[in-house]
Amino acid sequence: MRTEDFKEILRKYWGYQDFRSIQLEIINSIAEGKDTLGLMPTGGGKSITFQVPALAMDGVCLVITPLIALMKDQVANLKKRHIKAAAIYSGLSREQIISTLENCIFGAVKILYVSPERLSSNLFLTKLRHINVSFITVDEAHCITQWGYDFRPSYLKIADIRDMLPGKPILALTATATPDVVDDIQDKLHFRAKNVFSMSFERTNLAYIVRSAENKSEEIIHILNKIDGCAIIYVRNRKETKELADFLCQNNISATHYHAGLADSIRDERQRDWQMDKTRVMVATNAFGMGIDKPDVRVVIHIEAPDCIESYFQEAGRAGRDGKMAYAILLSNRGDILRLKKRAVADFPEKDYIRKVYEHIACFFQIAVGSGYGMSFKFNIQKFCRNFKHYPTQVEAALRILEQAGYIEYNNNDDAKSRVMFILQRDELYRLRNNSQIEDTVIETLLRKYNGLFVDYGMIDEEYIAHIIRCEETEVHECLKLLGRKQIISYIPPRDEPLIRYLQSREMTNRVSIPYYIYEERLEKSKERTEAMISYMTCESECRSVMLLNYFGEKKVKDCGMCDVCTSKNNDEDDTDYAIRRIMEYLSDGTARSYKELREFDHQIETSVLADALDYLLSEEKVTTDGITITIKNA
Repeated sequence: MRTEDFKEILRKYWGYQDFRSIQLEIINSIAEGKDTLGLMPTGGGKSITFQVPALAMDGVCLVITPLIALMKDQVANLKKRHIKAAAIYSGLSREQIISTLENCIFGAVKILYVSPERLSSNLFLTKLRHINVSFITVDEAHCITQWGYDFRPSYLKIADIRDMLPGKPILALTATATPDVVDDIQDKLHFRAKNVFSMSFERTNLAYIVRSAENKSEEIIHILNKIDGCAIIYVRNRKETKELADFLCQNNISATHYHAGLADSIRDERQRDWQMDKTRVMVATNAFGMGIDKPDVRVVIHIEAPDCIESYFQEAGRAGRDGKMAYAILLSNRGDILRLKKRAVADFPEKDYIRKVYEHIACFFQIAVGSGYGMSFKFNIQKFCRNFKHYPTQVEAALRILEQAGYIEYNNNDDAKSRVMFILQRDELYRLRNNSQIEDTVIETLLRKYNGLFVDYGMIDEEYIAHIIRCEETEVHECLKLLGRKQIISYIPPRDEPLIRYLQSREMTNRVSIPYYIYEERLEKSKERTEAMISYMTCESECRSVMLLNYFGEKKVKDCGMCDVCTSKNNDEDDTDYAIRRIMEYLSDGTARSYKELREFDHQIETSVLADALDYLLSEEKVTTDGITITIKNA
C-alpha cells in the first residue's frame, strides 16, 4: 500500500488531511507485515494506527482489548462513519456471537473487537480458523506483562492465537510503558524482531503540581475559582464522588458525579452533559476517562494519589489535549503516604490465606480432590464470605493470585451485581400505604442491612435478603422490580454473575504452589511502583515533568518551567522576567500566537505583567507582530 492510499482513507472516513506524529510510521510498519509496538500517550491517536490499515488490507483486523465500554464506544463511532465493525463481549447471547463471527467469515466485518477472555472460548477458536485475519491488534498491551501495573493472565493466550494465524503481523499499543515493560511485551507476544515506535510523553502545555492540603475540599474550591473552564476530579471511592459533587454544588460550582455502580443511562447522561459543558466539573472514580474525547479540560485534580505513576500519568493526561495551558494537580496530606504503602501490599494476602480461600472455594462448590477440571460455577462472593467469614476484598485478591498461578479462571464483572437506590426519602417511606406484606418486609430489610441507599446506588444480594425474610429468591426479584415500577426505588437487576472455572483438577491444599514470580516478584514490583509514586509526591528539588518522563525512559529532557518545583526555583525572578522567559518558551516552536492565546497559556501571569513583557520583547526585536499574532523573530 502507498502512503497516499492511507491518507485517502483517513480523509474519506475521518476528515483529517494528514496523520499525526508517528501514526503513519506505525501504519506502514504493520502494512509491511512487521510485528510492531506503538507507544503513544493518552490522546495520541492510537486507534487510527489500526483502523486505517484495517480498511486498507484484505480481511478482518482482530482487536483484543480489556475495556468493554471502550469497545462498545469505538464500534458505535466506526458504524457512524459507515465502517463495518463489531464486538464480542460478555452479555451477548450465543446466537449473537455466532452471527457476528459468521459475518466475519463472509466478509461483512472489517474490524472485530474481542475481550482477552474470549480467546479461551472453543466457539471463538473454531470460528477463528475460518476467518481471513489481516492482522492482530493488542490494545492496552502492558496487560500482558507481569511487570505492568495491570497484568491480566488472559492476555497470555494471545501468543497461542498467533500460532493459529501463522505469518499474520501483530500490532501492540499502550499509552504507558517503562523500558522493562517494552521488552517484555515484545517477548510475551513472540515478536519476530524488535520493532518499537515511540512518541515523546512530554506535555509542554501541562503544568504538573503537587500541593499539600489538609482540607482538600476547600483547596479544590480555591483551585476551581482560580482556574477557569472544565475540570475532572478523581477520588478513590464511589461514596466520595457524590459527597464532593454535592459540596461543589453547594459552593456554586456546577458538578456531577460518576462511577461504575451507576446505571448505564445515568452515566451516559452525566458524561453527555459534561462534554456539552452543561456541567463544569466531573467528580469520578477511575472508571471515568476511557474513550473520553474532550480536548478543553483545563484542570485534572487528584484528591489522592493513584497506586502508580502509570495510572496517574494517564488520568492527568486528560487535561489540555487542545494544546492550551492546563493543570494536573495532585493534593496530598500526611496520611496519604501511609495509605499508599498499605495499598501496595493489599493485593498480596499471605500465601496461607490464599490456600485457605482455595480450600474454601472447593468446599463451597463441593469439589473433591482430583476433580473439577474444566468445570465452571457461578460465584456469589457475598454468600461465600458469609459462609466462611471472609472479607470480599481479600477474597478477590486471593482469587486473582490463584488465577495468575493457573489454578482457576476468575471472571468478575463488578458492574454486573444488583444495585438499589431509594427514590423516595425516608420520611416519605413511612407514609406509604397499600404496599403488600412482602414489599414492606423487603423495604425494611434494605433499610436495616444496607447503608447509604438514599444517596447513591448500593450493591445488594437478593439471595441474602430472601434468606432473612424466609422466602424464595425469585420472589425478592419480583418484589424489587415492582417497587421500581412504583417509583419507590431504582433497581438495577444483575446481568451476569461472576464465574469461577477450574483450570486444573483440585489439588490438596498443602500442595497449592504460588510461584515466586507470581507473588514475591510482583509484590516487590508493586512496592517499587508505590515508592516511585511517593517520590513524585514528596520530591521538592526535581522538575515534576522530568521525573515523569525519566520514569518512562526519556532521559534527554529539560525542566518544564511550569510545575510547582520549577516555579519555586524561579521565585527570585520578578514577575516580568518570569513572563518574558515563559513567552519565549511558548513561541520557541515558531508558531504565530494570538494575544488571547498568550493570555491563556499560563494563568500565573497577570494581564498587566504580560503587556509589559510583550512591550519589552517587541522593543528588543525578539518577537514580531502583524497586529493580530505574535511570532518569535527569526524562528
